[in-house]
Amino acid sequence: MGEAVPDLDDPDYARLAWRRFRRILGWMALLGVACGVGALVILYLWLGALHLHMAIATFLGMFGTVLMGGALMGLVFLSSGTGHDETVDRINQAYDPGREDESSS
Repeated sequence: MGEAVPDLDDPDYARLAWRRFRRILGWMALLGVACGVGALVILYLWLGALHLHMAIATFLGMFGTVLMGGALMGLVFLSSGTGHDETVDRINQAYDPGREDESSS
């Protein structure tokens, strides 16, 4: 097969991978705050003063959406970059014999 990919079963590599994930999530949180504030500014310029509950809901909605998107994409890259996808693929090959023929072509 190809080159061995580090696995999260290795504690040192797991620490590195999760540290990288938390760093990405931190940047996404800052981007979420900026998007939330930006949305409030745009709504203020468009509609005028907002009710407190509408402002809070708008900010939390924008912040949560950006943070959730960043978290899910980060987990996809974490899973792919650490070999978890290949491990699951090897396990699933036993249950899907047709896949072996597809991968060899």
